[in-house]
Amino acid sequence: MNVQALPMHRFIDHHGNLVSQLPAWADQSILKGFYCDMVLTRTYDNKAVALQRTGKLGTYPSHLGAEAIGIAIGRALRADDVFIPYYRDMPAMWARGIAMEKNLQYWGGDERGSDFSVTNDQTSTNFTTPSNLTIPNNTTQSPNNSHCRDLPFCVPIATQCTHAVGVASALKIEGGHKAALVTCGDGATSKGDFLESINCAGTWNIPLVFVVNNNQWAISVPRRLQCGADFLSEKAKGAGIPGLTVDGNDIVAMFDAVQISLDRARKGKGATLIEAISYRLGDHTTADDASRYRSEDELHEAWGFEPISRLKTYLMRQGLWSEQDDKQWQEHCQEVVEQAVERYLNIPVQAPETAFDFLYESLNTELHQQRDELINKAMRMQGGKHG
Repeated sequence: MNVQALPMHRFIDHHGNLVSQLPAWADQSILKGFYCDMVLTRTYDNKAVALQRTGKLGTYPSHLGAEAIGIAIGRALRADDVFIPYYRDMPAMWARGIAMEKNLQYWGGDERGSDFSVTNDQTSTNFTTPSNLTIPNNTTQSPNNSHCRDLPFCVPIATQCTHAVGVASALKIEGGHKAALVTCGDGATSKGDFLESINCAGTWNIPLVFVVNNNQWAISVPRRLQCGADFLSEKAKGAGIPGLTVDGNDIVAMFDAVQISLDRARKGKGATLIEAISYRLGDHTTADDASRYRSEDELHEAWGFEPISRLKTYLMRQGLWSEQDDKQWQEHCQEVVEQAVERYLNIPVQAPETAFDFLYESLNTELHQQRDELINKAMRMQGGKHG
């Protein structure tokens, strides 16, 4: 996989060298903010895997290697835009104002963690800068989503794309220069849901951006066995929309591409398909063992292209970051994540009878009986205390 030889949108290569002049918006404070955000997301990711291994979290989909994609998306979206995520989009959610403990709640098996309609102004909790570091807080102006309209996690592959078409169509009717953005993995582009969605987006000229995280593996199926096209972005041509291939490990290129595409959508110029080239450095989920289907040599090579070390190298060469800064920030990130974990573990569990909520308009006699039996069992287990 000679990623570096692929023609794509890129500013900083995997050695930390500039290959194109940085965009005007990319000042040092924004770049440092990007780096800090990515380090925090990786700290969370490592902790989430550890929680699953110790029985405190359910099956968890690591975003290891995709930090640049998520942060770029979350930072480029405006507060009144709508984000339609798939299951590996935690970094984008935090940048949108969703608290870390809410994501943990979802992967802990509590569906309330996927309800983003409640007040969300936790951005400062996720991305707070310690006073002894000169790192701007929220340098890329992430929104305070007190009235968040983002959709919940979507686990079924590609179905979120059709939802996104509906959302973007509604935004077009609503007016007001708003856009929707939907994400999916490379495997999802082989599904009819995805192909129908980009076709509708092109036909209806709706304000929608598709971001495909091409991490080279759809669970155990490699990219080369999924599609005969050289680039997944070429699928855009048949839908009549622009397709752009971006180095998904270069957060500058990712933010630039997403920002341009969203701006285009908000101005009524239609949809765009972005293919973000990355690599899934971890297993597909904690229920998977990627060593069964991919080689150690391939994984070792992919680590040479990951997003965090490349931006750190660039910043240090420019004199904008130091090992001491890095040590302090790593320690701060650990504290932030541990605090989020503590809040997650202290969330009161739902009463067991809530399993019957929202399933039927009304419960029949048999279901009422089952619900009462469950309540009585829970009361006996708790010594008569319940609710």
